Amino acid sequence: MPTPHAPVISLGDQQRQDLLRLARAHSTPQALARRARIVLRAADGDRPTNLQIALELRCKNDTVGCWRRRFATAGLPGLLDAPRSGRPRSVPPPAAPARP
Repeated sequence: MPTPHAPVISLGDQQRQDLLRLARAHSTPQALARRARIVLRAADGDRPTNLQIALELRCKNDTVGCWRRRFATAGLPGLLDAPRSGRPRSVPPPAAPARP
């Protein structure tokens, strides 16, 4: 169900710099970079609607609303993936190679 009124996003200088860094870094996972671009666009001075952002970034209106709300309530940590339900991993992640 669409949100009748999207939360207004206002960013401080440090928050804007952090989001720009995430959106531009080649090492950032693409999902996180897209979320950062959504929030950055939502914070622009022309106060775009979720639909405008969705059309510009080629995603769904609901996706924009979800990440806009999560950022409004939790800030930058709200853009990270939430823990998934289910059985924990039984195989440990690969160890980093040792440096000589």
